[in-house]
Amino acid sequence: MTTDPTIAQAVVGVVGVVGAGAMGRGIAQIAAQAGIEVRLFDVQENAASHARVAVISQWETMLQKGKLGEAQFAVAQQALHSVTSLHDLAECDIVIEAIVENLDAKRKLFQQLEDIVGLDCILASNTSSLSVTAIAAAAGKPERIAGFHFFNPVPLMKVVEVVAGLLTAPEVVQRLTGLGRLMGHLPVQTKDTPGFIVNHAGRGYVTEALRIVQEAVADFSQIDAILREAAGFRLGPFELMDLTGLDVSHPVMESIYHQYYEEPRYRPSVITAQRLQAGLLGRKSGTGFYRYETAVQDTAPLTEPQASAWGGTVWISNHDPAAAATVRVLLERCGANIELTERPSGQALCLVTPLGEDVSTCVVREQLNPRLSMGIDCLFDCLGRLTLMRNPATDAEYALQLRSLLAKGGRNASLIEDSPGFVVQRVLATIVNIACDMLQQDICTPDDLDAAVELGLAYPLGPLDWGDKLGASRILSILKNMYATTGDPRYRPSLWLARRAQLGLSLKFASGQVKISTLEI
Repeated sequence: MTTDPTIAQAVVGVVGVVGAGAMGRGIAQIAAQAGIEVRLFDVQENAASHARVAVISQWETMLQKGKLGEAQFAVAQQALHSVTSLHDLAECDIVIEAIVENLDAKRKLFQQLEDIVGLDCILASNTSSLSVTAIAAAAGKPERIAGFHFFNPVPLMKVVEVVAGLLTAPEVVQRLTGLGRLMGHLPVQTKDTPGFIVNHAGRGYVTEALRIVQEAVADFSQIDAILREAAGFRLGPFELMDLTGLDVSHPVMESIYHQYYEEPRYRPSVITAQRLQAGLLGRKSGTGFYRYETAVQDTAPLTEPQASAWGGTVWISNHDPAAAATVRVLLERCGANIELTERPSGQALCLVTPLGEDVSTCVVREQLNPRLSMGIDCLFDCLGRLTLMRNPATDAEYALQLRSLLAKGGRNASLIEDSPGFVVQRVLATIVNIACDMLQQDICTPDDLDAAVELGLAYPLGPLDWGDKLGASRILSILKNMYATTGDPRYRPSLWLARRAQLGLSLKFASGQVKISTLEI
């Protein structure tokens, strides 16, 4: 992004950045690239000047690759200054702190800055987990303090959360929103709640995957493969935790859970607690959910039992006619001999298509032979990787033969144990439900939520777009059935979701959008 430095200076003025670590350096880089005058300070001697040298080196690399023009490079170098004292920030119009994530340290810094900067200077915190309201509580002018949360690496993660504390003035939020846009990032506005938008909305992905492992439904690699190849996630949840490191991800899980007073939707897992204690942090320790003896992840597939393809007949439950039709087409392409009768013969392999239910429940309801019964996930119309689910009584050999039949037709399938909602259904329903509850709490707008999640978490779709694509009523059915089966309140549907599903509205529909003039009075 190239910005006229004259315009940038007029709109923003001078920006100070306190903290020259990875986050502060990244914030200073994108601000200077936009033509904004930046003064970078760090309490450690020479840290700010070294950070400036590192940023200039990064710009030189970008210049060589054609990602930065000569003129912008010259402007950016002239805009970025390292300073040696907080008093050098006296003329700043906005100061952004990116220091250690400690409440007392941030409060002390802002108290020092209030004695230095002008009365109209905005003080912004890059905090990722602390309450902006709590940071501002010790300040003389708490109304000028807001959150301005970037993600690492700052130049590549093109979203910034603008966080309004309880006392933050509206014009402060608007000025920081404009600054974020000027710096080439998408600014999303959020209330001061635990996790803000991105870290809050991201609770469902890893916590539900951990719950699935804890219930011995599937192992780490199976879940990762299913969510990558069926749902389109860039990384599976366990690959993601290995990349982030459990020393980072597990404390965040616990923090948000406790900040929400043990809300079941955010419940952490004993699995990550134990692995953290054992030092199995992920890539940084060499071993996590996978081994990293070299720079490449050890993803060698597990040796699984093989069997000849099922040669008998297959009967498909018509409890969900649309799903039954999808499975019928799939099996016909694999060369299966399908029974089209109302009830299965005594020798037929029976397939059910649960939505939020387990196979055992379907077997009892439809009075099927449990030894010959299995489930197949149709949430994505059997596209991508398939998921087969057995019940506790399913004959192990029959299950392997069905998987081989699908493989014969060129389709990969994961075989998991009985679970209400398979893997994809459970994870996506949880993600959508948490997003809906965020809207019910009026934390942010629907558009900001989806945009923040897509940019901040690299999900294939925002949670609300995903819910609309799959159907709010289907997501609601999955959650209701999971709640009924397990009794676990983590699956209770959000009222935002339930009401829009009942009324046939988009999950992005906000109350008050219907004009009175369109209604009959």
